[in-house]
Amino acid sequence: MTSPLHRSRREFLATSASGLGGIALGSMLSEDGLLNAANAADPAAFAEARSHREGPAKACIFIFMEGAPSQLDLFTPKPKLNELHGQSLPKSILDKARFAFIQPDTATLMGSPRKWAKHGQCGMDFSDLLPHLSTCADDLLMIRSLHSEQFNHHPGQLLMQCGVARFGMPSMGSWINYGLGSASRNLPGYVVLNAGRGGSGGSTLWTSGFLSSKYAGVQFRNQGEPVLNLQNPAGLAPEMQRAGLDALRDLNEGRYQEVHDPEIASRIANYELANRMQTAAPELVDLSGESKETLAMYGVDRPEPPGNDFRGTLPGLRTYDTLARNCLLARRMVERGVRFINIIHASWDQHSELDKNLAYNAGAVDQPIAALIKDLKQRGLLDSTLVVWGSEFGRTPLGENRPGRLSNTGRDHHPQAFTMLMAGGGFKGGHSYGATDEIGWFATENPVSINDLQATILHQFGLDHLKLTYRFQGRDFRLTDVAGNVVHDWIA
Repeated sequence: MTSPLHRSRREFLATSASGLGGIALGSMLSEDGLLNAANAADPAAFAEARSHREGPAKACIFIFMEGAPSQLDLFTPKPKLNELHGQSLPKSILDKARFAFIQPDTATLMGSPRKWAKHGQCGMDFSDLLPHLSTCADDLLMIRSLHSEQFNHHPGQLLMQCGVARFGMPSMGSWINYGLGSASRNLPGYVVLNAGRGGSGGSTLWTSGFLSSKYAGVQFRNQGEPVLNLQNPAGLAPEMQRAGLDALRDLNEGRYQEVHDPEIASRIANYELANRMQTAAPELVDLSGESKETLAMYGVDRPEPPGNDFRGTLPGLRTYDTLARNCLLARRMVERGVRFINIIHASWDQHSELDKNLAYNAGAVDQPIAALIKDLKQRGLLDSTLVVWGSEFGRTPLGENRPGRLSNTGRDHHPQAFTMLMAGGGFKGGHSYGATDEIGWFATENPVSINDLQATILHQFGLDHLKLTYRFQGRDFRLTDVAGNVVHDWIA
């Protein structure tokens, strides 16, 4: 037997300094039938230690519009900006402004050609590019005063998804599953669905970081094999697979007893989950049981618009159909207990040909997202499911004048003020929060940081962002890092 004086630092921390690791392991192994429940720590006590209150939200569908949609052409009409179209930015702003590609000396303001109307009993503003989503106005919270400290896409995406703009940090979906656990035995607690040309942040946006790998996002496909390499090779009998899993479990359990590495316990759980997913995942993506009316409502099998040079797609991709299927799958996942679903659509980075490309992307998401909100509501799931629509930042009121391109056909990055939408999950519907100045440059009323947004989302899940922590390398980390305040004005 190894003397306590010769134990590794990891073994000491896992066994002596933190009872939580052992409790977590016991709960997980007990649930998967790998440890007798009578000998395991009480999983209910462990869950109670991390959840801080009863929250209305039980699941989140975060629809991430990678690349940054133009809030000035979708959600925030600015008559003054149209009036000043073609004029220079005031020097007081220009001298302090930072740009990605705009040449400040010759930059001019660019109004929006969109037609605007107020929708719902609340009178919420939407442009003509969102005819379906605007019918959900009375169920939406529109936040117009978000701001970010990150100016480029990947850092901005990391900040939005992980709370800080650096690699290796757990994403929001990982933190929520760490805090509450998975409500599904046969599917991952955190699922990622992609559409369009692929985001610049890639898998860094759904990583579990220093948390156990079982909290990482699992990338699903909406057709064919749901998860790559999930199915057995041809000729492998189920009983042979079971024997192999049992052998792996025994080896991993033996190794765990030697080194007490919690990642080994995650490995055991992941193997067992993959085994159960072989039945659950194909059933999930099989839409044949959905009614024709439901499929049509989401826009499943709808054709692509003519042309193949839009910013949000690539030749051969059926982005419109993919987004429709992803939104329908998200509803089906919520019904089956998946805790957090990321739908990522890229790219909205429209530095040129804004009118054409924004219309394409808005058309791709408008119908299925509206259908998702209405479908959840009529099934009685919207109160407990938070739907989020947003991106890493917004677009500038200036027209893009990059050398070598036609001027004023697109918009540059703009973290100083942008808009996001939320529905369900105990948030106020039919409510607009915050405001920007007359040209949309700064958030001037009730500014909201990314960490404020994250703190408030966690609050709706019954999680205190100050208490949901994980000790790593001598520091207690949290999603909101060292910032963030709950915005109580959003809560119904």
